[in-house]
Order: sequence, then C-alpha cells, then structure tokens
Amino acid sequence: MKATRDFIRFMPKAELHIHLEGAIQPATVLELAAAHGMLHTLPAPDVEGLRRWFVFRDFDHFVDIFCAIQELLRTGDDFAAIAYRNGEDMAAQGIRYRELTVTSFTHTHLQGKSIGIEEIWAGLEDGRRRARRDFGVEMRWVVDIPRNVSLKAGQPYNPFPAETTLAHALAGMAYGVIGFGLGGNEVGAPPEPFAHAFAKARAAGLHSLPHAGETVGPASVWGALNALGAERIGHGVRAMEDPALLLHLKERQIPLEINPFSNVRLGVYPSAEQHPFPHLDRMGLFVTLNSDDPPLFNTSLLDEYQLLADTFGYDEANLARIARNGFVASCAEPELKQKLLAEFDVWAADGLPGQG
Repeated sequence: MKATRDFIRFMPKAELHIHLEGAIQPATVLELAAAHGMLHTLPAPDVEGLRRWFVFRDFDHFVDIFCAIQELLRTGDDFAAIAYRNGEDMAAQGIRYRELTVTSFTHTHLQGKSIGIEEIWAGLEDGRRRARRDFGVEMRWVVDIPRNVSLKAGQPYNPFPAETTLAHALAGMAYGVIGFGLGGNEVGAPPEPFAHAFAKARAAGLHSLPHAGETVGPASVWGALNALGAERIGHGVRAMEDPALLLHLKERQIPLEINPFSNVRLGVYPSAEQHPFPHLDRMGLFVTLNSDDPPLFNTSLLDEYQLLADTFGYDEANLARIARNGFVASCAEPELKQKLLAEFDVWAADGLPGQG
C-alpha cells in the first residue's frame, strides 16, 4: 500500500477538472474569514470543526459550503492567496499542471459583493506567478457559466450570465484563461441555450469545456457536443447509458474528465465499486482522472489514483497511462504541453518497470 501511494505521489500528474473555489482548504477558509471579520459566519472557529462541517451530507449542504466560501473571496489579495495555496497543494501531490474552473459571475454579480473582474484576474495572476516561482507548477483557468442562474424554473432563458461570463473569459485570456465552461446542476438546464456564447468563445480562441453527463443522462452529452462544440466533457460518465454515444466518444477520442469520488458523494453511483471508470477505459474511451472539489468531497487527486489501484486493480503501468492522458488532453499551449509530456516520458522511462 505505501509503495503504491509513494509511486502515485511522485508520478507527474495533470488535473483538468477542479473548481478553484471548491479546492479551498479549511485552514484557508479560516484565514479569509478572520481577515474580513467574518469568523462569526462560520459554523466552527477552528480547522477541525470546519473539517467536520465539510463532510458531505447532501447536495444542499454542498451548495451551502460552496456559497459560504465564495462569500469570503472579496479582494484581489484573496484570489492571489487561494491561487498560491493551490500551487502549494499541487506541489505536495506531484501535480505539475492544473486547469482550474473559476465561476467568475458569482463573484461579480451575486452575493452582494463589490469586486470587478479586473481585480480578480490581477489577484489570480499574482498568485499563479508566485506559485510557479516557488513550486514550479503551472495553472490555467477555465471560466464557466453558472447554468442555473440563466435557466430558472418557470422563467425564460436569461442570456446575461452567459454574455457576462464570456466577457470575463475574454478579458482573462491575457492571464491564463484557456477555456470556456458550463457548470451547475444539469437538471432543467440543458446545454443548447448557451450555444450563442460558446460560438463566440470558440471564435475568440477559447476551448469548449462544458460539464455534461453527470446528473443528467446522455442527452446532456449530445447537447454539449452538438450545440457547444465540446472538445472535452466534464464528467460524461452517463454516456454509459447510450451505446451510440459511447461509440461516438471512442471514435473521436473526446476526453472525459472523470471524478469518481465526486460522482459517489453526489449519488450518481451508489459506491466507488460501481463507478464505470474502468469500463469506459476498457472500451477504449479517452479517460482522465480528477478530483472536482476535493476538500468538499473528502478526496484528493492522490486518493482518486489510489482508488484505481485498490478497487479496480490498476498496476503502475496503467496508473501512469491514465496520468499521461491528463497531459495529452490538456489545453496547455503547444510549447508547454510538449515540455510537460517530455518530462513525463523521461520519468516513465526511468521509473516504470520494464521501461528504458
């Protein structure tokens, strides 16, 4: 067990599906709350108490925690701090590259805060530059539309969140924004109404990286592919329910950003043992492994790889194969991607049995 854990920790990794706000650890939550005189808004005054609060109970509880954390992000310095701490976490887990989703609209237009997108990007840029300097890690950003703000039950589609998010993403391209996403609960919020924003994003050079096929079945994935021109699918596991979709994804090698523990915590699958990751992999689909909102789901990228080893019997060679998929499926600029893949291949040649 320890040997496998050590192998996973030192294996170079890329992570493509993780939410910046959902990756903030309890200690940082306390620091942010203290800085803004908001400790009284938290359910516990210490790290252990917050860890207990973070333990997932149901989706409403998850939303409560996510919103409470977002409420604490009020200045550019706050965004710099969480970006830097993210880099620290990457180094501790052997993660060389991350694409983090940022739901900017919730910070600029919801929850009564007063912060502009320019201040957010300046803070994130400061944090990621210092993280690169101190930890040697690379971060890029995916800006996602909160679909449920645009599509509320009984109300017509509201284009303002999508158009505003697009403007945020375009403004952030100078600060590491590489993708345009669509997040939130898929129920009652299909991809098709957001096609106008995604078409503009793609024309501007952003990659189409929507969530689909998590809480809604194959229709959501088809919609992301056909209406949004999706280049990768966030989650996508419900493709298991449609043989034609599985064949399409396999033939086109469209990467899936799979998050096993997230799927189990949110009730998409009843247990880790019943998660379809190994089946999708065996069928020849392009799968990557990710942690989504790690502290909120009591996981880490190391734990996700450990699941593959302990529950599905992946050996070191197959763990490394999945890890390499993350670099291949990344939207890093070509020079950086080539560099990261070359570093990975050198590690594999030296570190894997039977290689070199």
